[in-house]
This record gives sequence, C-alpha cells and structure tokens, in this order.
Amino acid sequence: MRKNAAYTLGLLLCLSSLQTFAQRADSINVVTTAVPMLRISPDARAGGMGDVGIATSPDANSSFFNQAKIPFAKERSAIGLTYTPWLKDLGLNDVFIATVAGYHQIDEITSISGSLRYFNLGTIQFTDFSGNDLQRFVPREFAIDGGYSRKLSDKIGVGIALRFIYSNLGTGTFNGATLKPGTAVAGDISFYYNGLNEEGTGFTAGAVMSNLGSKIAYTNDARGKDYIPANLGIGGVYTKAIDDVNKIAFGIDINKLMVPTPPGSVRTAEEIEAYRNKGVVGSWFSSFGDAPGGFNEELKEFQISTGMEYSYNDQFFARAGYFYEAKTKGNRRFFSVGAGVKYNKLGFNFSYLVPTGQGINRNPLSNTTRFSLLFDLGGDAGESTIE
Repeated sequence: MRKNAAYTLGLLLCLSSLQTFAQRADSINVVTTAVPMLRISPDARAGGMGDVGIATSPDANSSFFNQAKIPFAKERSAIGLTYTPWLKDLGLNDVFIATVAGYHQIDEITSISGSLRYFNLGTIQFTDFSGNDLQRFVPREFAIDGGYSRKLSDKIGVGIALRFIYSNLGTGTFNGATLKPGTAVAGDISFYYNGLNEEGTGFTAGAVMSNLGSKIAYTNDARGKDYIPANLGIGGVYTKAIDDVNKIAFGIDINKLMVPTPPGSVRTAEEIEAYRNKGVVGSWFSSFGDAPGGFNEELKEFQISTGMEYSYNDQFFARAGYFYEAKTKGNRRFFSVGAGVKYNKLGFNFSYLVPTGQGINRNPLSNTTRFSLLFDLGGDAGESTIE
C-alpha cells in the first residue's frame, strides 16, 4: 500500500468507520476510537451469526465475548485458533487478524482463561506531501488477556479479565510529532445466565462491559491521547431442542461504545479540546447522553446483531446472521453465513460475509472469511450444585 503518512495514520485509527459510503459529510458523526481491532469479531462461529456471541453456548473462544460463560462449558479445557484475512475485497493481501484463546476449569465452580489477538495491517509505504518515499513500515497491534470466571449458582456466572494492548502504527517524525508505539491496559466485567433445561431448551443471557481502561497515545504529546473502544454489550439466545439430535438457536446482541460522541460537523477548537480531555471513567457514563443530536442520535449509536444456529447431534452446524449499524454511525450492514463440524475433540468453523453494495457503496468487508479450529483438551466438566 502507498499512502501519505498523515492520511495513513488517520485511516488506521478509524478502521471501525470504514463504511461511511456516499453520504453527506455533514450528516455523519461516527464514534471512532484507537485500536478498533478490539471490536472486530475474532471467531468464525460468531462471524457466521452476524457477530452474535455474548450469550451463545460456551466454547474455546468465549473469552472474546463473555468470560462468565466459561464455567458452564461442557469440556474441562479447550483451545481455539482463528485466522481472518482482512479487507481482501479492497485488494489487500497482507492484512490479517489471528487469534488464539483457551480456558481451563479448575473445578466445578471456577475457571481461568487467556487469549491473544494479533492484527497485521500490511506493508505501508510512507511518503511526504510531495509523494516522495520516506520509509516502508508494517503497522501491527496485539492484545493479551487473562481472565477468571466463577459460578455463583447453577444458573449464574460472573467473570473478569485484564488486558494489555500494544499498537504500533508508525515510526519517525511527521509534522513535528515523533511517533511511538501506543500501550494501554483495560479490563472486562461480565455476567451470564444459563436457563437451559436438561434437554437443552431454554433462554440464556449475558451482559459485558469490555475494554474499560486507559487512553492510548502515539506521541509524547499528552493532548494527543485517544480513547480505546470501551463497550457495553447485552445479549440473549433462545435454544429449542427439537428432538434428541436436532437443535436450533436464535440470538441477538446489542452493543454500544462507551466513548464520547464527537462534536457535530461544525466543531470549534474549544469543543474539540473538551472532547479529547474528558476523563476516562466519566466518559463511560456520559457516553449515554452526550450525542449532539440528542436522544434520537444516541439511539443510533446502538449496533444490533441477530443470528441463528442449527445443530445436528452437536456435530454439524449451519449458521446465518445480520449486523446493523445506523448510516450516520458507520453504516456497517451485512449478512453472514457459516458452517461448522466437530469430530471427537476437534472442531472446525467457517464464516463468510455476503457482499453488499456496488461501486463506492460497496461494503469493504464484503467476502470476508474466517477460519477457526477448536481443540477440546480435557474430560467432561464436572457437575455442581451451588446452594
């Protein structure tokens, strides 16, 4: 890729708003953050269900969506690997996301987990404003997590996670600012309700506050710190056991970034400074009522994922889903499909994002594929009765 350095950094910092499409600029007010890869679904199963994952049945990748599900997993230990070529529809062949995650149930009540996300943004040729070559660089980001979860009862679980974030988008001095890798720390708090009966029919629900942490800076200028994607997510799934071997589940996730909404299209220097200088903790709460357009605009900041999963004998799976985001808040809208197979202790999941739009309105995430391998390492999880 060949980009002007300043433009490139802006692009990397705003990946979460790629799909602004052909709208009037003054109608768009996208909530953007640094390290948007933390909000990219890293799992082929969820990818096939429109990014639904908060209240689905637990598996090796549960730590990416809801730590509190893990004590309810059927297997005592598991590991998951996922590879996602990113933005291939734009002709980029060296951009990808790779993840590894796993958990272990210490006993019938408590579990620990860990995960790693790695985002390679491809090789970029930095240039000056005259188009002269400056340097080639490979921006990359990663996040390392460690989690703990526990059953509070036979139906309720809670979890916490700590995360270290590293983001290296460039080196050198541009426009008087010396670039450096950005680092941040964050945490997740999660809740899970398991209302399934012995046949596997029932309702499950979850709630997660994720990426609650510090701002991140790419220069030594204290005024240049950016928000990371703190997020509130709630989800529910209804599962119906049709018979001994057939099940079908329908799920929905609703997510909202707990990040301040930028000022409107006409922004004064004072408004921009006030936006950037908001305290982190205060911004989590004010983000639910700070949209310049009032309550109507605030509602548009909620993203909705819906999905379904059909399973046969817990060995063969078919999935479909839809993701919705308002036009003025990024306009990511897509259908996805997926499939999975599990044999003994090995599972494989695949998902595909259905192309939408034409020309400048084409979804840049069209044709995105995800591939996940799951390995069950331990025996069956123990049963417990918690008074």
